Amino acid sequence: MDRVRFRTKSAGETQRVAGLLAKDLAAISFHDHALVVALSGDLGGGKTTFVQGFAKGLGIRESVVSPTFVIARTYALKKGAYRKLIHIDAYRLGGAGEIETLGWKEWIKDRHAVILVEWAKNIEKLLPATHFDIHFEFVSANVRDITIHAEGI
Repeated sequence: MDRVRFRTKSAGETQRVAGLLAKDLAAISFHDHALVVALSGDLGGGKTTFVQGFAKGLGIRESVVSPTFVIARTYALKKGAYRKLIHIDAYRLGGAGEIETLGWKEWIKDRHAVILVEWAKNIEKLLPATHFDIHFEFVSANVRDITIHAEGI
C-alpha cells in the first residue's frame, strides 16, 4: 500500500478522519494476531485526538483519555468482528520489555482486538510484521499532516 496523506485543520477534522479509517480497518481481519495501529509523531501532534475519533468510529461512546500514567486502557466493542480496543501510550516506557510485563504477548495474539499504540517507536521491535503506521506532523496550532502506511500488507 502506498502512503496516504491527509491534512486536517482542527481536532474535529482529525477525529472525523480517524472515525472513517476505523470503519475501514474494522473490515480487515488477521487470523493470527490483533489489528495493530502504530502512532508516531511530535508531542501534541494529535495522536490522542486521533484515537478518540477512531474509538468513536468503532462505536465506543465512553470518554477516551490518554493512558499516559496507566500505560494501557481497554474498551469493549459491541459490533463487528473485534471485541475490544486496547489503547496504549508507550511514551513513558523505558523499553519494549516493560510492555511485555503488562500482557503484550496476550494482547497481540488476540485476533479479536484492535490495538492502538501511541509512541509506538518505543516498542517497535514488538510490533507484528503486518500493521498500520500513522505518523502525525505538527504544522501549526491546529493543522496536522497525517500519513498512513500499511506495513507488510
